Amino acid sequence: MNRLSIAIGLALCLAVPASAQMYKWVDANGKVQYSDKPPPSNVKVEKLREPARAAVLPQASEVKSGTDKDASKTGPKKSEPKTAAEQEQAFRKRQADAAKEQEKQAQKETELKNRAEDCRRAKAALAVLELGGRQARIDEKGERVFLNEQQIAQETAKARQEVATACN
Repeated sequence: MNRLSIAIGLALCLAVPASAQMYKWVDANGKVQYSDKPPPSNVKVEKLREPARAAVLPQASEVKSGTDKDASKTGPKKSEPKTAAEQEQAFRKRQADAAKEQEKQAQKETELKNRAEDCRRAKAALAVLELGGRQARIDEKGERVFLNEQQIAQETAKARQEVATACN
């Protein structure tokens, strides 16, 4: 047990420098220098890597109290990582919304097709009436009855009305 504690402690000590900021610069002699300490202020410096993410996380006491130094400056974070359940719920909501939108689109397309078909039928009925000639209808007894001029004019007026309502 004691050896394990020593090994873990040693590993932590070695990991701390690995997470430090690294700098690269050229000194006065023209040699390239690498260090984890900032160079003198009179030289041009290039930062090689940022410190590890764990170094910038808030302290446990700040998390418990609900305060974060950066949160007060920037406001609440909008893109915090979500749990798997929250991600699944958001995914299902997006799927449901997409399905509803597709259903609405399909309903609109069906309605447009029906209106176009109604318009086509009304125009065809009007064309038959305007061709002239003898017009016949089937009465309630199932017999063919020929229309006179006045009835044809009434049917034509009705057909024009149907075209106007169905095609607009």
